[in-house]
Amino acid sequence: MTGFEVLFICTGNRHRSPIAERLLAAALPDPRFRVRSAGTEARPAALDPVTRSILAELGGDAREFTARALEAGHVERADLVLGLERCHREAAVRLSPLALRRCFTLREFLRLTDGTDPGTPHQAVRLAASRRGAVSPPPDDTDGIADPVGAPPEVHRARALQVRDAVRTLAGILAP
Repeated sequence: MTGFEVLFICTGNRHRSPIAERLLAAALPDPRFRVRSAGTEARPAALDPVTRSILAELGGDAREFTARALEAGHVERADLVLGLERCHREAAVRLSPLALRRCFTLREFLRLTDGTDPGTPHQAVRLAASRRGAVSPPPDDTDGIADPVGAPPEVHRARALQVRDAVRTLAGILAP
């Protein structure tokens, strides 16, 4: 396999996408995998303290993290773009329309590759894109993981666990 870059997107890049980034990087230590994150409304800032604590508890490295704003180049370089909600996927596609076939929500990608053996990460992306119109979307917004901003720490932890569980499944798809 040649290199493969995954980009996670959330709103502020201080909660969900950094957790996804750091947990996937820990699960896929192979240097051919590059994992990044960005936010649709992010400004340079350190991780939220609650998120930092939860990330450490879950086995992710919180050191040297600075939130960054989503840019077209981030989307264009990534082999797989995963928003934490539909609005994040849509923001990526608006920045780089040609990336449509590589942009999903995290849970949408898992749903579209469920029960398959895609082989390589690049094949998994092509498979998910090909199944997008053939597999019915869920009736509710279960493809997203809600933003914990402003919520108590137990909600932050619950969202982080949702991200962790999805990332574990993703790691198994990208590097079976």
